[in-house]
Amino acid sequence: MNITSMQNPDTVAVIGGGAAGMTAAGALLKAGKNVTLFEPNKQLGCKLSITGKGRCNLTNDCTPAEFLQNVTRNPRFLYSAINAFSPADTMALFESLGVPLKTERGRRVFPVSDRARDVVDALSHYCRGAHTVREKAVEITSDGGRVTGVRTGSGFYPASAVILASGGCSYPRTGSDGSGYALASALGHTVTPLIPSLVPLESCDPDCAAMQGLSLKNVSLRITGKNRKSLYEDFGEMLFTHFGVSGPMILSASAHLRDCDWEECLAHIDLKPALDEKTLDRRLLSDLGAGANRTLSNILAGLLPSLLIPVCLRKTAILPETRGHDLTREERRRLLCFLKDFSFPLSGFRPIEEAIVTSGGIDVREVNPGSMMSRLVSGLYFAGEILDVDAYTGGYNLQIAFSTAQAAARAVLKTG
Repeated sequence: MNITSMQNPDTVAVIGGGAAGMTAAGALLKAGKNVTLFEPNKQLGCKLSITGKGRCNLTNDCTPAEFLQNVTRNPRFLYSAINAFSPADTMALFESLGVPLKTERGRRVFPVSDRARDVVDALSHYCRGAHTVREKAVEITSDGGRVTGVRTGSGFYPASAVILASGGCSYPRTGSDGSGYALASALGHTVTPLIPSLVPLESCDPDCAAMQGLSLKNVSLRITGKNRKSLYEDFGEMLFTHFGVSGPMILSASAHLRDCDWEECLAHIDLKPALDEKTLDRRLLSDLGAGANRTLSNILAGLLPSLLIPVCLRKTAILPETRGHDLTREERRRLLCFLKDFSFPLSGFRPIEEAIVTSGGIDVREVNPGSMMSRLVSGLYFAGEILDVDAYTGGYNLQIAFSTAQAAARAVLKTG
């Protein structure tokens, strides 16, 4: 059957059935446009359904100005998009789609149900009028510098505009396999280097693996690079794993380590950030006095998690059987230094397949920030993770998807 003859050439093609693609398709359909949505997965929103550990932190309840402060790559590019469709607009959209929302610590916004599937179902309903093609787009065709349609393995679909919202290359099993970069490159677009972001970090220090499963809360983290220059600082939670470290602070830190010299990268943890050195030293003296006849391993149980005690003693070169009354001033100083600056090397990112988002993508200098339209090919628009923009954890990256998708849809409607 001739697919071309069945299609309206005024159709808008949306490539990618994720957060950005469904949002763009829904906005276009609401305005009366014909939409063909290309998504090879059996279900829409596969990656969206696993975000936030299955709860979907869909945005952050902040102002546009605050939002931009949390964008780590090309924040200025998003100025128009985020002001035109803000976190408040995203919240209003989902409430209108029947998804009650709640705001938690850090102003993270979740569905009241704690079910990412509710967000996916709402967006699927939002774009239900689209003609969905369950095939991968293999080419965006153009003629005279303007898009003409999309080609799949089985045929050609004419289109007056194409919104490329195929995601990055993290979590490829969800369909976010990086194929959209090749589609854009074939039309002359530049793809900046792709690296993982919001990803756990590896360490060659065997003590990390020895503490696998240990979660630290209410600690301070500082990451330093060459010449001990501070690259990132934070306060919160982290987790030791068999390969290194993970957890909220670590994921956020990874967004700042794009150009890190791993040979000189160190993580520094203040295990007692609420106490200055003098106060902590008085606490140590008190504990040592109260446990004068007990072993240091036993005394430290009141200060440290059990998995951390052997590491502490190893790094401070103190014998575990040392009694409280036998601890020397120098040993107490080393113990104090460990509590305030437990440091270990970092050796790199975990694989990009484990990253929450991809850092890098379509060079934003080749995209109009107001319309998301290509500066190289008329009628070609971009939305979501495929662009070289990314942000911290906390709902900011999904907000980028929603804002850029709405910007692209508005621009398509404006051009007719």
